[in-house]
Amino acid sequence: MTMRYLFWGIILLILLCFAGFSGWLLSLPTGAPATEAPQVPEAERQAMLEALRPPDSRRPVVAVIGINDATETTDYLVPTGILRRADVADILLVSTDPGPVRLYPALRVEADQTMATFDAEHPDGADYVIVPAMSRDDDPQVLGWLRAQAEKGARVIAVCAGAKVLGATGLLDNRRATTHWYYLRDLLQRSPSIDYVPDRRMVSDGAVTTTTGISASMPMMLTLIEAIAGRQKAEEVATGLGVPSWDARHLSGTFGITRRFATTVLANRLVFWNSEEFMLQIKDGVDEVSLALAADAWSRTYRSSVEIQSVSGEAVVSANGIRILPDPDRAHVGQDLLSVEGPPARVLDQTLEDIASRYGRPTAHVVAMQLEYPWAKGAP
Repeated sequence: MTMRYLFWGIILLILLCFAGFSGWLLSLPTGAPATEAPQVPEAERQAMLEALRPPDSRRPVVAVIGINDATETTDYLVPTGILRRADVADILLVSTDPGPVRLYPALRVEADQTMATFDAEHPDGADYVIVPAMSRDDDPQVLGWLRAQAEKGARVIAVCAGAKVLGATGLLDNRRATTHWYYLRDLLQRSPSIDYVPDRRMVSDGAVTTTTGISASMPMMLTLIEAIAGRQKAEEVATGLGVPSWDARHLSGTFGITRRFATTVLANRLVFWNSEEFMLQIKDGVDEVSLALAADAWSRTYRSSVEIQSVSGEAVVSANGIRILPDPDRAHVGQDLLSVEGPPARVLDQTLEDIASRYGRPTAHVVAMQLEYPWAKGAP
C-alpha cells in the first residue's frame, strides 16, 4: 500500500511539474515582429567616436582582462585579434594569475601578462581596458584593478556581459549603458541607477562604453579603430573581416527567450545521449577571430562541444600572436567539422548554416540568439 501511494505521488509530482512548465512555456512570446532597426543619428555616432579617441598622439596601450578559470571565448579573443590586425595600438591579453586562461564555452590560451606584470610595466595604466564576460562578476582582483585603471584615466569598454563586471565596480552607476539581453535584468537589479539604452549595439557615456551580446565585439572594435586611426583604416580592417557596416544600429526587441527558443533548448537537452564532440586540428597562423566565432557557436547548440588539437601537439600561435593551447588528448568522435577558412564574419554565417544543416534551423536560431547576432536567416 505504501509503495502504491509513493508511486502515484511521484506521478502526481511529475504531472504538476509538467503543468507548471507548460504554463510557463505558453506564457512566452512566439517571437518579435520583424521591423527595421532605428537609424543612429550622425551626431550620436560622432559623439561616440569622440568619447573613444585616444588622449594624445602616442601609440595607445590596450589591455584585455580575463580571469584564469573562465572568461568568454569570443569576448576575449575577438577584440584582441581585430585590434592586432589593425596595428594601431599595443594589445595585451592580461590575466589575473599566471597560467593558462580557460575560456568558455571552448578554447584555452596563454595571456601575455598578469595584472601584476602589466602594472609594473605600465605604471600610468592602460589607455583602453576591454572587459569580457566572466564566470564571476565579483572577482576582487578584477574589480580593484578596473577601478585603479579608471582612476588613471583608462577608457573602459565592457563587451557583452562584461557590463555586469563593470557594474560591480560602480563605474556604470548613473551612466547610460547596455548589455547582453539575457543579463539585462541582473545588471539593472544590481545597479538600478543605470540608464538602459535599447536599440543600440554599443553605448558610450564619458569614458565608459558597453555593448550588447557577444557578436557586438566586431562592430565595437571597428568603431574603436576608427576613433584611433580614422575611417579609412577601419574600412580596411572591416573588409578583411567581411563586415560591411559597423554602426550602433540594433533591434533589441528581437532578442529574448521565445517559445521557439525554449522548446528547442529543451528538445536538444533531452537527447543528451546523442550529443556530439568535435575535434578541430589547428596549426600556426590560424585566424583567431574565425576560430573563436566558430568554436563558440558550435559549443552553444546544446547538442555539441568542441575540442582543439594542434598538428604538432604543442601550443599554436595564431595569425596575430595569440598562443592557443590544445585540449588534453583523448578519443574523439568526428573530425574537423568546423570551418575557419575565410573572413570571420562569413565564417560565422557559414557556421550557422552548417549548424542548421546538421541540427535544424531552430538550433541555429538558438545559437544566433545567444550570440545576439542579427542573423537574417535566423528569423522564424
